Amino acid sequence: MKDIIDSIRERGVVVPAIVRPRDEGGYEIISGHRRKLASERVGLSALPCIVRELNDNEAVIQLVDSNAQRENVLPSERAKAYKMRMEAIKRSAGRPRKELSEIDPLSEKAPNNSAHFRSDDEVGIIEGVSGDTIRNFISLNNLVPELMTLVDDRKIALTPAYQLANLTEAEQRLLLETMDSEQATPSVSQAQRMKRLSQSGELNEDTMLQIMMEQKKPERENIILPLERLRGFFPKSYTPARIESTIFKLLEAWQRKRQRGQER
Repeated sequence: MKDIIDSIRERGVVVPAIVRPRDEGGYEIISGHRRKLASERVGLSALPCIVRELNDNEAVIQLVDSNAQRENVLPSERAKAYKMRMEAIKRSAGRPRKELSEIDPLSEKAPNNSAHFRSDDEVGIIEGVSGDTIRNFISLNNLVPELMTLVDDRKIALTPAYQLANLTEAEQRLLLETMDSEQATPSVSQAQRMKRLSQSGELNEDTMLQIMMEQKKPERENIILPLERLRGFFPKSYTPARIESTIFKLLEAWQRKRQRGQER
């Protein structure tokens, strides 16, 4: 918000807000609430706007599109936006259009064969992601606010969060207490086991504590370099082992050169 205020103070409102006429007079802001507030704080008396005739469903879709174009959209914001768009599509169309359901089943954006083509699959095509991604994000709306905040703050990763969203509210509250006592957040495998135990009715204080007391395995981060690309830099006689050895020698030489430069 501070960045927006500083920008408007320096350059004015560059991108107009989008509004629609209200039946009772005046206009309703669809996109541009922050720009309006920032304009008021710097003392501007007018806000440039584009007026569009939009029904409720079109207004929701316009709102979602505008928010999706922002940088650093929080998972909670994306989850709400995808849900709003899916519900708007359901209200306006009833069922997904036939041509959207006839996409190539081998496409990355095609829904899993196990899932019927639904409104969330249509949202995925519109947003350029898979239907499963949409469903995962929408499931985050089931998280209690405290857990959702941890996801937004990147203290809980998205993949385990998708699993935790399947827990009941009571189980999520119990998890918050357990996380506090153990000073730990669940890994993907721990979250998956909690989900399974919840579905079988076996998730309770004891089983949750037992899971959370486990030592999490450190996540390994590997960099994979395609051999076909590397071979373009080495003689054909070089074996993969020799290529690897040479790369590390070059990196060591580069590091020494950087250190000498920093000492000067």
